[in-house]
Amino acid sequence: MSEPILVIMAAGMGSRYGGLKQLDPVDEQGNLIIDFSIYDAVRAGFKKVVFIIKHEIEEDFKKMIGNRIAEQVEVEYVYQKLDNLPNGYQVPEGRGKPWGTGHAILCCKNIINGPFAVINADDYYGKQAFQMIYDSLISTAEENQYDYYMVGYQLMNTLTENGHVARGVCSIDKNDMLKGIQERVRIEKRGEQAAFTENDGITWDTLPDSSIVSMNLWGFHQSILDELEAKFTDFLDHEASKNPLKAEYFLPSVVGELLNESKATVKVLQSKDKWYGVTYKEDKETVIQAIRSFKKSSIYPEKLWN
Repeated sequence: MSEPILVIMAAGMGSRYGGLKQLDPVDEQGNLIIDFSIYDAVRAGFKKVVFIIKHEIEEDFKKMIGNRIAEQVEVEYVYQKLDNLPNGYQVPEGRGKPWGTGHAILCCKNIINGPFAVINADDYYGKQAFQMIYDSLISTAEENQYDYYMVGYQLMNTLTENGHVARGVCSIDKNDMLKGIQERVRIEKRGEQAAFTENDGITWDTLPDSSIVSMNLWGFHQSILDELEAKFTDFLDHEASKNPLKAEYFLPSVVGELLNESKATVKVLQSKDKWYGVTYKEDKETVIQAIRSFKKSSIYPEKLWN
């Protein structure tokens, strides 16, 4: 079996942060959150990283991240382009929004030749997550191409004190197999509990602290690429035709379809680690303090890349 590859979705970094030049380091050595994810992945066993980016951010991305990481691990780039569409389809007039996470992974189809993990570029997942996903991928039999994996986190380990978040709340059976994901676009802490609203805060429904949520850390085999390709035309014919400027082809939605078709299985690997990210500018100090404490506990060396 081929060695697992780490695929990092970074095409949206420029738009979310208003330009890569505004990305701030999270330690005194100038490392970004993405550095810690790649460091954890490399020590778990990953030997190659594929960055999915846009051509518009290529120069800044390579200068700030890619060239530095290439000194530590094999690096390849994939470009998510709006016009990367099946024959016979065109970009709708006025469309500037990327096609979504499912399309981002589909753009990797010609360069991935084995199992792979998928993460967001700007989320901190923790050491345990990468070890679990790597071990699962490397131990899957060659013929089990539809055995997928997802690292799940306890809801209360993924919330911020500074506002609301969107999370995919997972339904899991007694064997830790994923049955479905319910997207909740506004979850926040309300007192000692977490709750979500679907009507702009008029009413709230509580969620158990122990609810397992997806943070977009997946483990796949090449079969997902064939499925993403096959289902993309259906998305373009239906969802995109109804909302040509904003419709997005989401990776979890395709996984959900495969579950409903009983075509794939997803083993949920539950992490006890706390997720960190900078959803709001006020979150940055929390991340800095967490990284500092990890270094004091020797989870990371003082200088990440020696």
